[in-house]
Formats: sequence, structure tokens, C-alpha cells
Amino acid sequence: MGRKSLPSRSAVQNRVFSGQAEAVGEKSGGHSRKKIDLTGQRYGKLTVLAPAENVGSRTAWLCRCDCGQETVVRTNRLRSGHTASCGCLAAGRAEGLPGLTYVDGTCVEMLAAKTVRRNNTSGVPGVDWLAAKQRWRAMICFKGKRHYLGSYARFEDAVKARKRAEEALHDEFLREFGKGTEKDG
Repeated sequence: MGRKSLPSRSAVQNRVFSGQAEAVGEKSGGHSRKKIDLTGQRYGKLTVLAPAENVGSRTAWLCRCDCGQETVVRTNRLRSGHTASCGCLAAGRAEGLPGLTYVDGTCVEMLAAKTVRRNNTSGVPGVDWLAAKQRWRAMICFKGKRHYLGSYARFEDAVKARKRAEEALHDEFLREFGKGTEKDG
């Protein structure tokens, strides 16, 4: 009994892209073979204009950025959010955003605001629970470096360590740049 040979991958892709797929959502190599039309959709600053020539074996799209530049982006990069502009957003981050002051990679206004991130679970920036160790960890980031402040059995001790580090690093930095904290008033 002879084995039935399977069609080559390119033959299957040609059938899928021409609308002759056997079933919707069939998978080959872990990726859907059904081409999704993204024309007209927006992803970050990019608007999808038309299909482009594939990048390797991946489907790609011609996109126009809000800044006017056109670029070719793979489907998975658009849909995952990894590519949201032609590169102008990354260039803007390197230069800093307008109205914000960056010194040694640190945003002065962000430090002065002392905001708590949305995904923070302890309510205190830089303090989190290490379930595996059953301890609270205190950390602080400053000028692009993360400083480990210790792990503590009590939440209050971790908060104290974080506050001391904020006073020593952040508050001193803010005083130097004339953006003093509220208590400096």
C-alpha cells in the first residue's frame, strides 16, 4: 500500500490565498493559513493600505504612518502591537516626548508626579510580593538601573526601604533640577 503524498506548503498556501482552502482556519506549522484582510485597519499610528510582498514566509502589509511615511510590516507585528509606527515613535522616545525633561534617561516630570502604575498590586511603587519566598521585595529604578533594596517579612519594612531610597535618589535629583517634591514647597 502506497502512502498518499501531501501537497507542498507553497501549493497549500496558493490554494488558501486564492480562496480554495479545504476548511477555514486549517493550520500549517502552527500558523493559520487563512489570510486576514487588514486593509483600512489602524494599529497605533499605522493605517493599513494594501497587501505587500511577503517578508520571508509571512504575510506583510503596506502601511502609512500618521507622520506620512510608508512602511511594510508583517501581520503578526501589527496585530501583536510590536510595530505601531514607521519608527517615528521609537525616535520620539529616544529624543524624549515634547514637554518632558529627560536627564540621563530619567524623566523629571514622571519622578515628580510619583504615580502608581495601573498594574501595581501592592499600592506602593517598587514594592512587590514574592510568593515563592513569602517575602516583600523593595526595588527602585533610577537613571536606567534597577537597585535591589532587600526582601522583608513585613510590608511596612519594604515600604520604609523604598521611601528611604526615593528620598536619597529621586528627591535629591528633583531638587537639583528645580522640580522639587510637594513637601519641599
